[in-house]
Amino acid sequence: MTTTETGRSLDSRPSAHGADRWTRDFVPIVLVGLGLALVPLQFQASGSMMTVVTSGMLFAAYGIGFNIIFGSTGQLFLCTGALAGIGGFGSAILSERLDVPLILSIMIAGALAAIVGGLLSWIAVSRSLDTIFTGIVTLAFSLSYESFILGKGDLTGGENGLRVEQGRDTILDRQVAPYYVFLALVLLYLVMYRVIQRSHLGWAFRALRDDEVAAELAGVDVTRYRVYAGIIGSGMLGIAGAVFAHNRGFIGPTTYAFGNVDVRVLVMLAFGGIGSLLGPILGAVVFTTLDELLDGQAQLREVFYGVVTVALFLAFRRGMIPSLGDWWNRLRSSRRGRT
Repeated sequence: MTTTETGRSLDSRPSAHGADRWTRDFVPIVLVGLGLALVPLQFQASGSMMTVVTSGMLFAAYGIGFNIIFGSTGQLFLCTGALAGIGGFGSAILSERLDVPLILSIMIAGALAAIVGGLLSWIAVSRSLDTIFTGIVTLAFSLSYESFILGKGDLTGGENGLRVEQGRDTILDRQVAPYYVFLALVLLYLVMYRVIQRSHLGWAFRALRDDEVAAELAGVDVTRYRVYAGIIGSGMLGIAGAVFAHNRGFIGPTTYAFGNVDVRVLVMLAFGGIGSLLGPILGAVVFTTLDELLDGQAQLREVFYGVVTVALFLAFRRGMIPSLGDWWNRLRSSRRGRT
């Protein structure tokens, strides 16, 4: 082989490695997107079913935002619904009362949710709160949010809720198009999640999740990176909640309530895999299907969610995807040992 050929061979290695890495990182997202894009072909004739599958995409978006906060840095935010509600009510109030353009109101409301999430992270870190106490503090914030929504009836509509007219003359008011809007949001969130994973930010997040003391000794600024996670994940939740408000056209005290949002998101993520890329998608697909099967049986559904939650944390502590992945790796290793 000549020097020129050798040089070309060496030069081609980084690009080949880069192509392999791109394939490994982003092809799963592309395949998931293509698969989910086919869903409306089966349900587009039914308005009720399109509402169900669109809700599934909404909760997938919620799950990814929550995964940034909890799955990446171990911060148990029990205020997913409250942060989404800040986005939803914030965007509705800005667009309805102050005539702010739709897209701008969504962005401002998402930024407001990001600020609140970053502040909650800062409080948790500055007070050296562990996972459980962070959950307690954020749960208290969630209850305070619900009290605010009910108490400020002149601003939020109180028990009667708030009509959201902005978005009525857009694709968000159609039958099928909103599904693709939320799908696009989910895919954008997945790409962001993957890019973060492969950056120095993701390295710091993993270090914090695995061992905060060791991460701090390694030079990771605990406060800064946990606040970063709170800001990014909360911003995602706020934007998704805002888009949903304009899609639904009406929001009330129960729209973003703890029982309707936080419990479902936590169970979905625990099932799919905490800290995994596609865990929120798997959880959203499975539990949206189960919710539809248990429609009209609210009490049975709550019992089912409780049983599943206990079973997951006892038998599949890392979630279904990571646990099955570990099982598959052990199976392959045992087969290789036999041969």
